[in-house]
Amino acid sequence: MSRLKSVQLGSNCGLQVSELCLGTMNYGIPGRGHQGDWTLGVSEARPIFEAAIERGLYYVDCADIYGVGAAEEVVGQLLRELLPREQYVLTTKISIPMGRNPNEGGLSRKHVMEGIDASLRRLGLDYVDQLIIHRHPHGVPRGAPTPITETLEALHDVVQAGKALYLGASSMFAWQFAELQLTAEMRGWTKFVSMQNHYNLIYREEEREMNPYCISTGVALTPWSPLARGILAGSYQGGIGAGTTDRSQGQDRDRTESLYRGERDFDIAARVSEVADRLDVRPAQVALAWLVNKAEITAPVVGVSKISQLDQLVEATTIELSADDTAYLEELYQPVENLLSIGTS
Repeated sequence: MSRLKSVQLGSNCGLQVSELCLGTMNYGIPGRGHQGDWTLGVSEARPIFEAAIERGLYYVDCADIYGVGAAEEVVGQLLRELLPREQYVLTTKISIPMGRNPNEGGLSRKHVMEGIDASLRRLGLDYVDQLIIHRHPHGVPRGAPTPITETLEALHDVVQAGKALYLGASSMFAWQFAELQLTAEMRGWTKFVSMQNHYNLIYREEEREMNPYCISTGVALTPWSPLARGILAGSYQGGIGAGTTDRSQGQDRDRTESLYRGERDFDIAARVSEVADRLDVRPAQVALAWLVNKAEITAPVVGVSKISQLDQLVEATTIELSADDTAYLEELYQPVENLLSIGTS
C-alpha cells in the first residue's frame, strides 16, 4: 500500500501537508445542498477517513457551503474522533451565501466574523489551520462589492484571534489576487499562503497568469477538480449525456456542463484513457499524475466516495509520466473562455 509524502505548503509558511488534500463536498446529510443526491453520511464517510489517515492523507479541505454546513459537521466529528488535533491539517472556506439574508454571504467584516464562528461551531473546533476565501470579495454571487481593505483587515483579525492559523484564497483573476497580496503587505496584514484554483488537463487557463504568479511569489497551488468532475476519470464515456455515476447523472451535471465547454474536452479525455491503458493504470490516475508531476503543484484537492478510489489516487502520486506522455496529453488543448469572466467559476 502506497503512503503519501508530506510537503511544505509553499515557501511562505512552515506548515506541512500531505501531497494530496481530501475534498469533502460529498460528505454531509444526504439530500441537503446542491450535491445532496451523491452525499455520503457520517457512517459511510468514516471508513474513507480511516483509510485516508492510514495512507498518510491528513490534509482535509472543507467549506461552509458544502451541504449548507452539513459537511463541516461530519468532517469535524470524524476528525475529532480519529486523530489528535496536531495530527491533521484542516481548511474551511467562507463567502458563498449560506441563506437568503443579504449578510449571510460575502466577505464583509460582519460575515467574515460570523462565518468563521459558525464554521468552528459546526466543526466543534477552536481553530482551523487555514481559512480560505471561496472567491474574491467582488466575485461572490449576490454579494455586495466589499472594499478589499475591509475583507483583508477582518481576515487578519481572525488570524490574530487564533481562529485560523493561515489564510488561503480560491478562484479569482491573477490581478485580483496580486492586489490582495500587495494590499495586505502594505498594511501589515496577514497574506495568503495558498491558492486553490481550477486547473486540470481540460481547463488550463490558469497557466497563463495565476500559476506563474504563485510560483514567483512562493504561494502553494492546491488545485480543485483535478479530474474535471469525472470527465478525465471516464465517468461520462465521451459525452455529458452519458454519465455513469450518481454525480454525473444527478443535478450536479448542470454544474459540469457550465464548467467544461471546450471542443476538445472529450478528445483529451480519450487520450488520458489511451495512456492509462498503455501504462496499465486507471484514467483518473493518469489525470492526477499529470498534475502531481508538475513541481509547482503542492497538493491537488481530490474527492472520493470509495476506498478503492482513494487507493487509486494515492497510487497515482507514484506514477512518473514521460515527457512524451505529457506532451501527448497536452497537445490537443485549445484556449477556452476564462470561466471567471462569465461568472461560473
